[in-house]
Amino acid sequence: MEPKKPIGFAPPPIDDDTIEAVTRVLRSGWITSGPELAAFESEIADFLRVEMAMCFSSWTTACELALRWYGVGPGDEVILPAVTYAATANIVLHCGATPVLVDIDPEERVITAASIARHITPRTKVVMPVDLGGWPVDYQAISALLDSADIRDQFASASPAQNTLGRPLFLSDAAHSFGALYGGVPVGGQADITGFSFHAVKNLTTAEGGALTFALPVEFDMGSVQRWFKSMALHGQSKSALEKTNTGNWHYDVAEAGFKCNMTDIQAAIGRAQLRKYPDQLARRQAIAQAYDSGFGSCHWYQAPPMQSSERTSSFHLFQLRIKGFNAERRDALMALLKEQGIATNVHFQPLPLLTLHKRRGESIAAYPESELFFHETLSLPIHLQLSDGDIERIVAAVKEGVATLSNG
Repeated sequence: MEPKKPIGFAPPPIDDDTIEAVTRVLRSGWITSGPELAAFESEIADFLRVEMAMCFSSWTTACELALRWYGVGPGDEVILPAVTYAATANIVLHCGATPVLVDIDPEERVITAASIARHITPRTKVVMPVDLGGWPVDYQAISALLDSADIRDQFASASPAQNTLGRPLFLSDAAHSFGALYGGVPVGGQADITGFSFHAVKNLTTAEGGALTFALPVEFDMGSVQRWFKSMALHGQSKSALEKTNTGNWHYDVAEAGFKCNMTDIQAAIGRAQLRKYPDQLARRQAIAQAYDSGFGSCHWYQAPPMQSSERTSSFHLFQLRIKGFNAERRDALMALLKEQGIATNVHFQPLPLLTLHKRRGESIAAYPESELFFHETLSLPIHLQLSDGDIERIVAAVKEGVATLSNG
């Protein structure tokens, strides 16, 4: 029998248009942060219906800059979910602050306003929930909580930005949810600051890269905010390379020790080529998720991921199958069976308390029962543009067969 073709987990959606866009920029003579980046940032803002977007080298560097802009440092606390990638907590530790982990809701698979409220203290400077798999958190509920009189009254300001906002910053980890909707509007304008990832495995990729969008209150001078972020992404330099090309404008200053995390024009070209096709790509991802949901719908062990409600629509970044009653050992055995059939899968994520870094911080997975159970029962299936309808049917059949084998063994 002829072996079946392998099905990758998340191959990047690189097509001829993307290759041609990169070639065009390479031949232009301007390959770093220049006109292509400016155009990409403008197009992202238009797509997300926000006034301003800024791109950086990664979600990680972008959101660490956001923490530093808000003055987060030693003695401060940042609330985030126990189920997320390590980067969400790492940037808090980079600032010398303390990540405060919150257990996920068993149905939503994200943290909620109610669970966040139980962990807020006068030391809480930032709340950073995660849109897991592309499913948005309840932005309105979290915003209402953070803007409440009780939270404002106990907030202890310690920086100019904190004095202006007067409450914990709502920094959304939307690394998975570019193109998701909340209240019929794209995610990006609901939190104070929203961070997106364009990593190689994301729905829209620039190979590496990320972006921030802003919805800060009118008390903030957004021109000053933009200049701070742009400067700090380029060693604290007061002028960009593009600005310095103007006649007599090469002089610059450095007032703060910044970082090096700007996005290049090459990356921006990749993103622009993909953004033009992104609505159609989102529709295909949704169709794949719905096909999985239909294929597993009759299985007694199947728990569907949240995908759509009257208020929210996922970006369908992941299809996180949940198998009732499974444990990590059986889940891993299922992954091995699928790999033997050429089907790649993944797990999103190991809860932070299972990682050595957080164990050394004193975290125990026993304190996060819903996160632990989710880890044991969940498996991420391929969801990408190279999947055919036949591939989806093959994956569904293989998963069903594997679950039956392992449940009867």
